[in-house]
Amino acid sequence: MSEVIVRNATYESDALRPLIFGMMEAMGGNEIRKESRVLIKPNLLSPALPRQAVLTHPSIIRAAVEYCLDRGARPLVADSPAIGSFDLILRMSGIRDALRGLDCECRPFRNSVRVDIGEPFGAIEIAEDAVRADFIVNLPKFKTHSQMLLTLAVKNLFGCVVGYRKPEWHMRAGVNRQAFARLIARIGRTLRPAFNILDGVLAMEGQGPGRGGVPRELGVVLAGCDPFAVDRVVCRMLDLDPEQVPVLKAAREMCFPTPEAELDGSLPAIRDFRLPRLTSLIYGPKFLHGFIRRQVLQRPVCDPAACRMCGECWKICPAGAITPEENPLCFDYDRCIRCYCCIEVCPFGALDTAETITGRIVRGAVSLILPPGKTR
Repeated sequence: MSEVIVRNATYESDALRPLIFGMMEAMGGNEIRKESRVLIKPNLLSPALPRQAVLTHPSIIRAAVEYCLDRGARPLVADSPAIGSFDLILRMSGIRDALRGLDCECRPFRNSVRVDIGEPFGAIEIAEDAVRADFIVNLPKFKTHSQMLLTLAVKNLFGCVVGYRKPEWHMRAGVNRQAFARLIARIGRTLRPAFNILDGVLAMEGQGPGRGGVPRELGVVLAGCDPFAVDRVVCRMLDLDPEQVPVLKAAREMCFPTPEAELDGSLPAIRDFRLPRLTSLIYGPKFLHGFIRRQVLQRPVCDPAACRMCGECWKICPAGAITPEENPLCFDYDRCIRCYCCIEVCPFGALDTAETITGRIVRGAVSLILPPGKTR
């Protein structure tokens, strides 16, 4: 049985540092030796301020770095941001200031190596720093996610796929959300981070994981050696069936061992956490898929009043479904694969998901025909 540690916390450094140190010790941090190569992998999605709850808080990153330095290790803080320069993220988030004076390298992932993550994906390219590290300290942010419902410990490891290979994988998975979830679960199972510390002090609810989400103070940090166990405990905290989280459902379907975690600490009961609505991405007979894609599926939409035409959405779109520089933004819903990368990277929170009128009618009709629990 895997243990998950739950602690009430704030970002105040005098209290947070001993808390993180204690968690690392409880997870076996004494295995980190002098000169060990330790990858510290936070969530560095895009440039954002700490109060926006988009990124792992700099105080948690600093505490993890300090622990590794105390063990005589060589820590590297690295990620592959979806948008914005790595330097801008460090400056805007306060991470650069938080790490000032520490003997720690901090940079984006550079090189990739091919790693066999198992069927049906085979060998894929993953950041060399993650593959070669002696230990991975995974520092995810507690956030909602428009495509995967939640982005927690396992989903954070998808950041070890470098740069524009991320949207390439979105494109390969297409509109099959569960295929993408299986990819994420396979990556998590392959990298096997030794330490996972989830930043839920200031979490994000609503239409995350970018600025479309809403910060919410939960005041909690969770830690465990198994990222899947940490994510399952979050489901327990939210009174959420793990089968509703695509990555955890994929892990069960692939028979990954995910036993119930033994808790160290008191788990808060949060029953009003606002999750994004996920609808089925494609269904029905093949000859109807074109109609369904255009008229039934939930889709990305733009608020013209908030859009600044910065171009980040059409640059990252793996399907080329956004017409560049057309104001207001024009989406080609025939090509759109509903990966929601555009929503994830929008720096102004101008993009959101919307269900079509036809989609609402179809969903209502199905709910009348089928018994509860059989609509998906």
